[in-house]
Amino acid sequence: MMMVEQNKRRGILHIIFAALCFSLMALFLKLAGDLPTMEKAFFRNIVALFMSVVLLLRSEEKFHIKKESIPGILLRCIFGTTGLICNFWAIDRIGLADSNMLNKLSPFFAMFMSIFILKEKPNVVEWITLVVAIIGAAFIIKPSQGIVSSFPALVGLLGGFGAGTAYSFLRSVTAKGERGTIVVMCFSLFSTIITLPFLIFNYVPMTKYQLAMMLLAGVSAMGGQLNITAAYTFAPAKEISVFDYSQVLFAALWGFLFFFEIPDVYSIAGYVIIIGVAIFKWYYNLTGDRNEKQEQSNS
Repeated sequence: MMMVEQNKRRGILHIIFAALCFSLMALFLKLAGDLPTMEKAFFRNIVALFMSVVLLLRSEEKFHIKKESIPGILLRCIFGTTGLICNFWAIDRIGLADSNMLNKLSPFFAMFMSIFILKEKPNVVEWITLVVAIIGAAFIIKPSQGIVSSFPALVGLLGGFGAGTAYSFLRSVTAKGERGTIVVMCFSLFSTIITLPFLIFNYVPMTKYQLAMMLLAGVSAMGGQLNITAAYTFAPAKEISVFDYSQVLFAALWGFLFFFEIPDVYSIAGYVIIIGVAIFKWYYNLTGDRNEKQEQSNS
């Protein structure tokens, strides 16, 4: 029992550190300034590709991929790349906290897409949490302000959908025994190949400062990937996933310190709604799991 609690604490620490890394990735992307989104995506992924290749070279199985996981990995790459590009585009056009919060809707979208990908059926409570989360997103998007001002936030929301769908495919391939590092490598390679033509034909020369920011963004992203993978090896997602929302707090802090961003009252209301429903869902899952174990012990 003590070991379980220790592993849970380790998982929480890893997921909070992953949230810090991903918030720093967004900060460095924004600090890189006026560079094309595809150029930012390329440099973010080329660093992650290099680091994942190094890790695989040091492993026993090297680059071996299970044949049955190839379709799932490909779809994870397609939706993940779409979500990443949308998120990067939104980061440059709306506040750091807003863009991070919209991206953090991915667990709710993952729940919805799991119906089709994993054949998992959400119950009534889970459907309600999804609807409430989308209402919270509406406060951040603020559609009443017109399509021009809302469009970047809608793109950020699409980024969250892409990430959530990618996570569902990730679960499907890891459930078949595929290694997480292989999936990271394939995703980074796919994203690099997709963004390379845009880089070639629309390359904007970077200053040394911008290059440094992009390299730091890549290192931060890889740190986030490794820590979130480690987190879920120590504890189940239902027990620790809510701590991933600390990324929004980090992003809000960086936004205030570096760009003097102060979220308006509608955005704050959206944060409270989405984080609140995430905490409720986390507690609901833990309670249900506890009751199930108690019923099994009684029988």
